[in-house]
Amino acid sequence: MKKLSVLFMSLILLLLSACSMEPPGWAKPAKKENLKDIKIGLSVSTLNNPFFVSLKDGVTAEAKKLGMSVKVVDAQNDSAKQANDVEDLIQQGVDVLLINPADSAAVSSAVQSANHIGIPVVTLDRSADKGKVEALVASDNVKGGEMAADYIVKKAGKDAQVAELEGVPGASATRERGKGFHNIADHSLKVTAKQSADFDRSKGLNVMENIIQAKPDIKAVFAHNDEMALGAIEAINSSGRNIMVVGFDGNDDALKAIKEGKLDATVAQQPLLIGRLAVDAGRDVLQGKKVKKNIAAPLKLVTKK
Repeated sequence: MKKLSVLFMSLILLLLSACSMEPPGWAKPAKKENLKDIKIGLSVSTLNNPFFVSLKDGVTAEAKKLGMSVKVVDAQNDSAKQANDVEDLIQQGVDVLLINPADSAAVSSAVQSANHIGIPVVTLDRSADKGKVEALVASDNVKGGEMAADYIVKKAGKDAQVAELEGVPGASATRERGKGFHNIADHSLKVTAKQSADFDRSKGLNVMENIIQAKPDIKAVFAHNDEMALGAIEAINSSGRNIMVVGFDGNDDALKAIKEGKLDATVAQQPLLIGRLAVDAGRDVLQGKKVKKNIAAPLKLVTKK
């Protein structure tokens, strides 16, 4: 009877221990006091986009300043490749993962793999739908979408017909920028066309050509990033139409286009700052410090002076 009581109590303690764990099977990150011992794994959605190149540069510059090493991999906007890339980084023994998801849902399994062996994950610009993420470092994409819509209402007028070039389906930035834009546009504008152009300049051109033919009365376009906005401008110029375009990111080509009067406005992010803040968040987690779940980088609407 005594043996049964001991066994019963042991089972109870085991169950209580399991319940107190964060999610079952997730290990706690190992503390790292010496920054020079920290290896960062950075997975970027694509380095074919100037915004993400700047984001990478922000990570590498901050890591170098702090004495950390960085291994960078490019998913080339392929969610399957990104999952494999992250698994490779895990196998290489990185201490922290910084992930800029190509697809917020598809990256979840890779995040959970890191969780199981105690590698902390910080996401940049876009979130992961599942798994434990220590911090998301990003602009307020919903607010940015609202800023773009407000500007179009101000310049094109209430109830103006507009088009929307959406980003990669499944990316949190696509959902959030679209949500912010429609918070205003659904009440003050008429969105008569919207289509994904995958955050890509050449696709932005092709999609815009089709929209111009199908919707001859549109007065403005909101593109979820500057690359699509610049592609749309090429299509508009070829058509001889006068359509205002607002982008999102504030990359160098977009800022130059604004100065030249080709692009009307962009909601400018700070990718270098996002990269730096992500490194700092990863460092803090590894040193046992608390970090905010959402770390915001300020936005600014840039127009021609």
